Amino acid sequence: MQNQQSQNNNQIANQQTGQLPKVKGPEMNDRDFVNDGLSSCKYLTDSLNIAIREASHEQLYSDYLQILQETHQSCRELYNLMFRKGWYKLEAEEQQKIDQAYTQFSNYSSQFPYH
Repeated sequence: MQNQQSQNNNQIANQQTGQLPKVKGPEMNDRDFVNDGLSSCKYLTDSLNIAIREASHEQLYSDYLQILQETHQSCRELYNLMFRKGWYKLEAEEQQKIDQAYTQFSNYSSQFPYH
């Protein structure tokens, strides 16, 4: 993690770059454009997952799968850009809750037919 990254009030984020206006007007700024791109990528990956499951032709399936992989990569790049510029924040979870979830789901593995 970078030096400028901070964790305050359970938030993991970088400081904003300072390029955004203090008062948001109706016009789109850089963050709006990148956020719109990320939202579009998320929608496309959801839709492509459905198309892949329902593709009846093998070549169509392969083409969709390639497009899905490229779209996921684009999503990741947009997310990384937003996070790096401080435009995307994450919530840190308490260690106790993480440990509880790990224990809960680890116990499920005994129910799998192959382990």
